[in-house]
Amino acid sequence: MVNPVPILQTIATETWIPAAWEDFLTFADDPTLVGGRFYYDQGEMRIEMSPLGSAHGRDNTIVSTLINLYAAMRSFPMQGFTNTTFRKSGLREFQPDLAFYIGEPGQTITFPARSNAAVNLNEFDPPSLVIEIAASSLEDDRTRKQALYQRAGIREYWVVDVNASQVIAVEPSKATQLRRSQVLPGLEIDWVDSALKRAQTEDDGAVSRWFLGLLTQ
Repeated sequence: MVNPVPILQTIATETWIPAAWEDFLTFADDPTLVGGRFYYDQGEMRIEMSPLGSAHGRDNTIVSTLINLYAAMRSFPMQGFTNTTFRKSGLREFQPDLAFYIGEPGQTITFPARSNAAVNLNEFDPPSLVIEIAASSLEDDRTRKQALYQRAGIREYWVVDVNASQVIAVEPSKATQLRRSQVLPGLEIDWVDSALKRAQTEDDGAVSRWFLGLLTQ
């Protein structure tokens, strides 16, 4: 018997290519590709299979920690999701590094149901904040994915430039760069930049204590 050709040998990865939705699902729902990240928008798909280094993982952890601390200290209702798939069937799919549903203090908001399936964007609103941690994918994260998130109705989008230890925050609907978060009012993007730089020489506890000190001044 002839062994089947590994599925990813038949297509290009780390780039956008034309694909029907049904063909995209062949890859996105293949259990052997569970380690990949999948995007679909306007009849094109992108599959990312590159290994993620310690710099990527470190920045992911620091940014997530800061957002959780800020929301807790300022009483924002929030739920965060790591490497979670969001799907609007037949139209688009994205799997960002981090995504957050965020409300205003005292507000009751509906979070996605707990499930091992993709978050169904026909049933739930899209996240308030989406974050991509960018090393080799910086150009795509700042262009093609930003356009995807604009069409998806994401209110705020951050690209974390791993090499520069810097956050590029935008309001996708206006392509306007932000220096202060709009979904987490009062959070300065410069604070996040400083935390990323500190994390290169300090441990998580030290970075967290520094950040909490800013919030309690």
